[in-house]
Amino acid sequence: MKIEDWGLVEYEASVARQLDLVDKVSDGLEERLIFCTHPPVVTLGRATSAEDITGWSGSVYESTRGGRATYHGPSQIVVYPILDLRKGHLSFATRDIHAYLRALEAAAVDGLHELGLPSAQARTTESGGISLTGVWVGEFKVASIGIAVRKWTTYHGVAINILEDASAFQGIRPCGFTTNVMTSVEKILGRAVDLKEAKAVFQRKFQHQLIENEYVP
Repeated sequence: MKIEDWGLVEYEASVARQLDLVDKVSDGLEERLIFCTHPPVVTLGRATSAEDITGWSGSVYESTRGGRATYHGPSQIVVYPILDLRKGHLSFATRDIHAYLRALEAAAVDGLHELGLPSAQARTTESGGISLTGVWVGEFKVASIGIAVRKWTTYHGVAINILEDASAFQGIRPCGFTTNVMTSVEKILGRAVDLKEAKAVFQRKFQHQLIENEYVP
């Protein structure tokens, strides 16, 4: 599997690049693990409700990923694995989408632990009809997960809130929650975090979950 860093890329352009890779990976190209950030944008997942947009005036993109409306911006690290689920992995079985989601959560949790958030944990239940899928520290959500699968090949992925940004998530109900449910690594730690160093941590953790555990059945 090849790791790529796309840097700061427009969300719409990243989707087009992912879809191009999905077609190629499903035809046998080497799988990809992509890291990037986006300019500020609100993306609307397949489960988005009309009340999810409450006052956002910036860019909006209708996404094919799962989940509801959320924010993407340069304060985040975004991870897009392009994996062929027809292949087996030690951390999830062939064509097992739910186990694949658990592997994404585990990688995000491990990275957050290394950054100093030992209480970060995945939550996969529902509350009041709203999905809790993602990574939480207490009652605050620090990472969101929304994927799509085409030809048994994954795209979209995980957005991890690293830097504190007062403008992030404003004017929407992110994942169906109020804005103040969303938090960041910097806010929890109460200090500045180097985005480049944090990215290196998550590259190691996702590599461990999705690459080093890889096998050919």
